[in-house]
Amino acid sequence: MIRWPAAAACLVAMAAGAAANADGAGPVWAIQGPNGGTVYLAGSVHVLDPAQSRLPPGFDTAYRDAEQLVMEIDFDDLDELAAGEYLAANGFLADGETLRTLLGPARFERLDREARKLGLPLDSVATLEPWAVAMGLLPMMFVKLDLDLALGVERQLVARALADGKPIGGLETIEEQLAVLDGLSLEDQATFLEQTLDELDAAPTEVRRMIDAWRRADTGALAHLLLDEYGKAPALYGALVTARNQRWIPQIVALLARPDDTLVVVGALHLVGEDGLLELLERRGITPRALGSR
Repeated sequence: MIRWPAAAACLVAMAAGAAANADGAGPVWAIQGPNGGTVYLAGSVHVLDPAQSRLPPGFDTAYRDAEQLVMEIDFDDLDELAAGEYLAANGFLADGETLRTLLGPARFERLDREARKLGLPLDSVATLEPWAVAMGLLPMMFVKLDLDLALGVERQLVARALADGKPIGGLETIEEQLAVLDGLSLEDQATFLEQTLDELDAAPTEVRRMIDAWRRADTGALAHLLLDEYGKAPALYGALVTARNQRWIPQIVALLARPDDTLVVVGALHLVGEDGLLELLERRGITPRALGSR
């Protein structure tokens, strides 16, 4: 299935062994702080189609209660110019190297066939590093799958927060997200690009399955769908998920110390499994409760 990059990891799953949210509230958990505040931790789908854009009710419950909204990045202050400048400064291969020489002829030709299905021959981006190519392919994949970033969880919640005057924050900056990808070895970047393209033909079915499992908070299905391929690439998982989760945990703990309520929205891979945020919180003696559970 598609391995979405860190900035677009699409879905959510509970930590292993947690119970599914039976009342249909969706993938949202409540964590009680020591000073009367609550942190709602919600799993995001970053892109949705118009037919499935209505969010599960747990998002509305958490949003209405929260005084502020925190996401992976602050979409309200997202500086696209800064992202472009980062790419220009860091996204190109060393002089004389190309994707073809980096990947080797056989691997290049195989990936080029898949990229052409999206309308992007790899020779047209020959001097970009693999991570930058993968990021460029994502919008094309969304179009192919009839998915719209504007309908994703974050964009919907940001629109509400702007209208309501609620503060919006981020756990990291767009430059920090891109630096994670850029910091991968070139071989790991090539693996990342391969995982993005390898099963393009199966993507429509896989994405629908993931969105359906996300809406139901089906923990078993999500864990299988989201972690299977990353198990074959532990360096990718460590950089894109584990290390970032560990950096975010102190920020979430700090939010728990506040007397007011916060809705924290992150993507799927940051919640699932033994290195997921839910499990990391449990290890600190902090127990997230599925919204709607008794």
